[in-house]
Amino acid sequence: MSLFTVLDIASIILTTIHFGTPLAYYLYIKRYLDKPWSIDVDDNYEPRVTIIVPTYNEARLIEKKLDNLYQQNYSRNKLEIIVVDSASSDGTPELIKKWAEKHPDIDLNLVEEPVRRGMVPALNYVLKNFKIDSEITIFTDVDAFWEPDTLKRIARYFADPKVGAVTASIVPENTSGDFLESSYRSYYNVLRVAESKIHSTAVHNGALVAFRTELLYKIGGLPEYTGNNDSTPASIVAFMGYRAIQVDDVVVKEPVRRDQLRRKIRRAQHLVLHFLKTKRYVKKLGLYNPDEKFENIWRVEWWLHIANPWLLLIALTLFIVSALYGSIIALVLLGTGLALLTLKHYKTWVLQQLYLITGTVRNLWTKEIAWSK
Repeated sequence: MSLFTVLDIASIILTTIHFGTPLAYYLYIKRYLDKPWSIDVDDNYEPRVTIIVPTYNEARLIEKKLDNLYQQNYSRNKLEIIVVDSASSDGTPELIKKWAEKHPDIDLNLVEEPVRRGMVPALNYVLKNFKIDSEITIFTDVDAFWEPDTLKRIARYFADPKVGAVTASIVPENTSGDFLESSYRSYYNVLRVAESKIHSTAVHNGALVAFRTELLYKIGGLPEYTGNNDSTPASIVAFMGYRAIQVDDVVVKEPVRRDQLRRKIRRAQHLVLHFLKTKRYVKKLGLYNPDEKFENIWRVEWWLHIANPWLLLIALTLFIVSALYGSIIALVLLGTGLALLTLKHYKTWVLQQLYLITGTVRNLWTKEIAWSK
């Protein structure tokens, strides 16, 4: 057997595993979309809610965000907003103060950090210095806009004491030149909701992620090893035995920004750290009490985020080497792979693998907990 034949066989096996594993998982788990939630939802449940909004140079959007929260169809006496600003230099705090003066009927507090340390340290600063007595604490991005009934829809799931965290499904606000964001969101919304129907999902969305407040304090605030305020604390909650779910009846619109590529890589960095460290972190806290259903989901997602992307890179490298040795099979398969990039879903998948690989490499020298804008 010639060298390039061995390389071809190895490449084909790795490629089959790389694409076959997520495809099989998607087809399997998609069946759960039509299953019941097995959660006691109460439409009349209206607990006290604290919404925390981290800001850094958000003068362009902050008033629109506050207006959006003000328009929520929720009892004002049960709603608190805390904006934590991390040393903005564009006048963001001044705009918040002016907005608060114009809306005295809502409980709004502005916390100003003297220096910028990153979003997670800022949120932890609020949790530490403002003893939140609301049943539910929600983190949300400035550029994420909610429908008027979003809070009510989120709160209803917390009527069940088994639910510890809830996140929304995300759709891009603008679809032109969106870096394939529509395709990405469509695929992963299905996956995350289906996982949640089984028990919990390991990946949550910072546009809106809600927690049972007592659990945030029980875990000692947000871990700072990843830089994310969504997937890591929500998965900790799931490892504690609670449900941490993405729901399909709460949809948040999020714009596709000009720096979307950099945001994707940064997100990939955080997810890689999340899957490498979170399970061990929960065990260290002494809170590890997972449901086996979530454990199974975690194992698959761990593989898809940590190991699977590298199979594609190794297979591609072997195909190129084999092609250089004159393998017609390798040339044909490389050409087929390039041709498939014209397909939206295929291109979306390949890009996500490149983000994860790049994120893993970047983690070797920077975690990018705080970034320049």
